Amino acid sequence: MEPAESTFVLIPGAGGAAWYWSRVVPLLRRAGHEAVAVDLPGDDESAGLTEYTNLVLEAIGEREDVVLVAQSLGAFTAPLVCHRTAVRELILVNAMIPVPGETPGAWWENTGWAVAQRSAAEAQGYSTEFDVGTYFLHDVPPDVAAEGEMHQRPGANAVFESVCNFDEWPKIPIRILAGEEDRFFPIDFQRRVARERLGLEPDVVPGGHLLALANPEAVANYLIQDRL
Repeated sequence: MEPAESTFVLIPGAGGAAWYWSRVVPLLRRAGHEAVAVDLPGDDESAGLTEYTNLVLEAIGEREDVVLVAQSLGAFTAPLVCHRTAVRELILVNAMIPVPGETPGAWWENTGWAVAQRSAAEAQGYSTEFDVGTYFLHDVPPDVAAEGEMHQRPGANAVFESVCNFDEWPKIPIRILAGEEDRFFPIDFQRRVARERLGLEPDVVPGGHLLALANPEAVANYLIQDRL
């Protein structure tokens, strides 16, 4: 049986560029679904999680049967959206999974991210010093990486300092997708955080942190598979 048509509303990670989803959106539409990538003001020092949430809600509008998809930092906006509108399913991708009352800025230390990232780098033999090429672009096709340069934005502190005000995760199906070669959020780290914070096991596909750019087919196929 073919899965029913859905509307996928796609939240980007830090920087907020809707372009991040540019390789996935056509695949979803080709499969007969509606896909809306939300552009967020990642460089705006007056925009925090409240503003991000409002923009996602505006993008959803009166749509029904919405599947909300959130990449990385977008996971902080996702539960706030789910508590203000009906969402059929939530999918988190290489996600910063929050706990109620947490700020994105506190998440790093709260989860032990720095130690996990360094340990993975040492074990796998790449540099422990962050650079974009090593941690974000190592598996992104060069032409796609070049196209993305014009969409890069300096990250504002405002969203990292804003509190994720929710009481509990919504009582809807939640799935987690992780990139097996994610160097920014190593896979063992993602598994631990998902278990501790949501009691869930991530589904894993090949690819790094920018999974929708590195392996868009796998992401699109995962989103549209009928698991409900």
